[in-house]
Amino acid sequence: MGSLGIGFGVGLGLIVAIGAQNIWVLSQSMAGANRLVIAAVCILCDALLIVLGISSIALVQQWLPPLVPVLTWAGVALLLYLAFGAAKRAWQGQGRLQAEQIQPDPWQKTMATAFAITLLNPHVYLDTVVLIGSVGNQQQSPFWFGVGAVLASVVWFCSLTGFAPKLNVLLNSPQRWRCFDGVIALVMTAIALRLVLN
Repeated sequence: MGSLGIGFGVGLGLIVAIGAQNIWVLSQSMAGANRLVIAAVCILCDALLIVLGISSIALVQQWLPPLVPVLTWAGVALLLYLAFGAAKRAWQGQGRLQAEQIQPDPWQKTMATAFAITLLNPHVYLDTVVLIGSVGNQQQSPFWFGVGAVLASVVWFCSLTGFAPKLNVLLNSPQRWRCFDGVIALVMTAIALRLVLN
């Protein structure tokens, strides 16, 4: 359960950091545009990349042990970068989401766009393959850590797509976005410190 909880926390902390993918998911879901398709694609991509990350880092640990600390420090740097960006948005109040009125596309086009938004984002590989893979292999049970990280993806994207139509007013509040970004900054910094101290 320890590894499962850590995996869930790390996965959720990374996934909820607002970026191109999440903004697109929110805007499409607020318009009611093929929400089930969007959630399924995002969860599938996360699950495959998390499994790839944990299994790849395990192989790296077996054959090239000196590379693992390098990847871990790269993950720390990424976390601190994301934390700084979220803290800056919270301080300046620049995190407000402007959801546009969107005409829903056919589900096939939405699926293709969801794959492109997810897989063409370099951060997704740093988050899943490098960071989650590195942290996962430091746990007592990398398997349950991976399950926790995938579960975080399921919870997040089901929540985003399921509740987005009702969250439009909440997410368009600048003050609430500043609080949200502040929480993200704290979570990212805490995870980075945990990696450094391990």
